Amino acid sequence: MNRLALAALLLAGCSTQQSAYQPPQVELPAAWKEVAPAPRSAEDGRWWRVFQDSSLDLLIEESFSENKDLVVAAARVDEARAILGEVRAGLAPSVDARAGASRQRNSQRTAISPPGVPREYSSYRATVEVSYELDLFGRIRAGAEAARAELAASEAARDAVRLALAAEVAKSYFALRSLDEQIDLTKRTISLRQESLALQRRRFQGGLISEYDLRQLDAEAAAVRAQLPPLERELEREQAALSVLLGRSPKQILDTGIARTAAFEEVPDVIVLPSGLPSELLLRRPDLVQAERQLAAANARIAAARAEMFPSIALTGALGSESASLSNLFAGGSGLWMLAAAVTQPIFAGGRLEARSDAARARERAALAQYQKAIQSAFSEVRTAIAAQQRSRESFDAESARAAALADTLRLARLRYDNGVASQLDVLDAERGLLAARSARIEALRSQRSAVADLFRALGG
Repeated sequence: MNRLALAALLLAGCSTQQSAYQPPQVELPAAWKEVAPAPRSAEDGRWWRVFQDSSLDLLIEESFSENKDLVVAAARVDEARAILGEVRAGLAPSVDARAGASRQRNSQRTAISPPGVPREYSSYRATVEVSYELDLFGRIRAGAEAARAELAASEAARDAVRLALAAEVAKSYFALRSLDEQIDLTKRTISLRQESLALQRRRFQGGLISEYDLRQLDAEAAAVRAQLPPLERELEREQAALSVLLGRSPKQILDTGIARTAAFEEVPDVIVLPSGLPSELLLRRPDLVQAERQLAAANARIAAARAEMFPSIALTGALGSESASLSNLFAGGSGLWMLAAAVTQPIFAGGRLEARSDAARARERAALAQYQKAIQSAFSEVRTAIAAQQRSRESFDAESARAAALADTLRLARLRYDNGVASQLDVLDAERGLLAARSARIEALRSQRSAVADLFRALGG
């Protein structure tokens, strides 16, 4: 036994462990180029509060508690935590209590039949057994390290789902508000067209305008009315989609509406990155953390695969009682004990162990490439999101200026028409232009808010 222990210690000196894992180095820009500060802080992680919309706050909190994708992600975290506990249990001895009873009859035709031993007898046995594997080469520890990294990866995946969910809820919410405003604008335009059409009908009856002019007005009023049903259909579709994001029941999807703020003619805030924000902060993005932890797990799996090529040493022991009769099971002289050690050294496995090690290295290379690609995609998304929220603000400003100019154009066209200088067609053209400009302004505001949500998502919240 002493020689066996000495041999085990010598083998342990030939450690199979790899050098300590270090995250790969990545060439990053020193800081973001943008210098305009954000008007409000989102340091607590609740970035959606920059919109200062209490209805949106409540909807996002509802989605965090009910969304099914988030429930699945949380369940996977619990599963990974349980797997880690199972793997770590391999570092501790296992203790089992065993009890058994048997009745046996021996043959008279066997080669060895001790004289005086009855052919039929009973046996009762009760023992406590202990088994323990010496993890000299780190196989179990490497497995535990891999499981720990996979737990962290699953937690990061849950956080990524949470971040994406908040962004999608915000975008869907502002799409609803945009549709509300467009429907309101369309209804007001329809009302004005109906009033104008009624007035022009009276003028036609008085012989002041031709039937051609009246039919033009009638067609224009119908064209505006035709714009309303598609908007209302899109509103219903968006409400249903948002209800699913919120995790509502089928009954709630059909019967319950989405509470939202009714505020029109708003102006967006300028939201860009603070000056000098280090780009290393982006590496805290949940999906990047997930990819890096998956790489760490793959690295640990290599050590576990290599350790399988070296001896495994198991210690076992038992302490208990055995008797031919149940009444004497714990009587004097029935005690028993056993100690044993076993060493298993793989000699030939047809290349199976080497193949496992090669597969583990290949998975690590794939995980490294996935991590590097995730970083590339993250910086690309940030760059795109920064440009989108800036350009969408510029579009909103341009559409606002356009709408203001066309409002003056319509006022002048009506004045010219009333004075007989311009035709009714000029007024209709101005009205069409103003309606399109106001709709475009509403869409530009929605696009800007959507771009802000995408920016915070790209930055990891």
